[in-house]
Amino acid sequence: MPAPQVTVGQLLDRLRGTLQLEEIEPGTGLDRAVGNAEVSSPGIVLAGYVKRFSSERLQVLGETEITYLASLAPADRKRILELFFSFPIPAVFVTKGQRLPAGLREAASASGVPIIRTKLKTAEFYRRIKPVLEMEFAPTVSLHGSLADVFGVGLFFTGKSGIGKSECVLDLVERGHRLVADDLVITSKRGNDVLIGRGHEMQRHYMEIRGIGLIDIKAIFGIRSVRQQKRIEVVVQLEEWDQNAVVERVGLDQETTTILDVELPKVTVYLNPGKNITVVAEVIAMNHLLRYSGVNAAEAFNERLLGRMKTAAANNIREYLQEDHE
Repeated sequence: MPAPQVTVGQLLDRLRGTLQLEEIEPGTGLDRAVGNAEVSSPGIVLAGYVKRFSSERLQVLGETEITYLASLAPADRKRILELFFSFPIPAVFVTKGQRLPAGLREAASASGVPIIRTKLKTAEFYRRIKPVLEMEFAPTVSLHGSLADVFGVGLFFTGKSGIGKSECVLDLVERGHRLVADDLVITSKRGNDVLIGRGHEMQRHYMEIRGIGLIDIKAIFGIRSVRQQKRIEVVVQLEEWDQNAVVERVGLDQETTTILDVELPKVTVYLNPGKNITVVAEVIAMNHLLRYSGVNAAEAFNERLLGRMKTAAANNIREYLQEDHE
């Protein structure tokens, strides 16, 4: 999967208001590529040690860095800045609305590196920008299916076209649950094991029902019937009824599936006339909540059955010995 392409200009457009950003040289370096989701302070790099300098990251100059640069003699400051900007830095942010030390603006301009100032304190700037960068660089895949929030559990319904995914989610919405996305679910990986699903911005909260066409879920059922995004926790595979299929009856052997290298529990539901798939979906969500809290009905039943079998076996041996008169 190719890495996302994000430019400094795109970040500026999205974050200008949130981060209170001001371009020192408007238009400079906006097409420079941002290499990854990390943001760092150059720190020791400004002292001349550059062997471990991660220059592909966005760089932040806080009060400590600006004060240090201002304390240097003009010749030393010029040498350090020329060394610093000789690397392919995407952009440099200056926090707390600080005045730029002499030579910083000129050195950045000569290298085509944009200097962007923010009124935010350094810690607050980091807190706000990191989630945005993590979202921009998160591994992403588009999935065919429908995503709903059922009792707080993200159920992703999948299956072949026309199987009834949208109709199932529509019924869930009518029962008070919430639609996240229909037909196309844009799924991003956060951290090591969290998948967040959302709808495409052009079709968000719209649903296609065969025979009716597109409907606006939020307009029909109200604002409480929709969510912008939701963690995907269980995959519900809808299949046509097959009497020869091997169906899990107890639940000890739980199916799993993998999306973006994240393993998720999977429940296969076979559809036949009269089956109330909406109630089944609610039970899937509630059963997941029980498992998450440590209650596993299948294991509890299995332990009870094994206990009863052991007791019965012991009683049979005892009766046999009592009746054995040889």
